[in-house]
Amino acid sequence: MIYKVLYQELSNEIPVRERTASLYYEAETERQVREELATRNLNIEFIQPLNDAHLDYEKQSAHFEVENV
Repeated sequence: MIYKVLYQELSNEIPVRERTASLYYEAETERQVREELATRNLNIEFIQPLNDAHLDYEKQSAHFEVENV
């Protein structure tokens, strides 16, 4: 499954919508995503599993790139 991860670059940064970044990660579970990203020192706001329709929409973005576990 592919997950969309919304995060702040710095782990001690207060979430501000204008500075929220996103990435796409392929993993079996949300827990796997969190474990893999733990070493990156990110402030993860939200992890959203993408269904087929949402994934098709996200693929239209120029910034769409999936990272794998």
